[in-house]
Amino acid sequence: MSPTDADPLLVTGRLVIVVVSLFLLVFGARVAVTRRFPRAWVRFARPTKRQRSQPVRIGGGQAFMGASLLIQQAPPLVPMPHSLGTALFAVALLLAVTALGWVILRRD
Repeated sequence: MSPTDADPLLVTGRLVIVVVSLFLLVFGARVAVTRRFPRAWVRFARPTKRQRSQPVRIGGGQAFMGASLLIQQAPPLVPMPHSLGTALFAVALLLAVTALGWVILRRD
């Protein structure tokens, strides 16, 4: 699968996933670094008192998940050898497990 393949719907879906994963990565990193949730998110989502006290945990988990999604979409969109694609998939799975562990085990 590459961007020049005949199925534009599949390529469009993959590009949407790339955009969403970039948003997750940037937004999660911003929350983790600034240690504050954006006001619009607090107003809209209404996190509990416990969730509001853990921005590093929640932001870091989102950043890890965004990176994992982004790496998973690289092999189908960018031409590369099969072994490199397999290695990137393994890295994406490792990042997903790290994100899960980060959210479950991290306490602020």
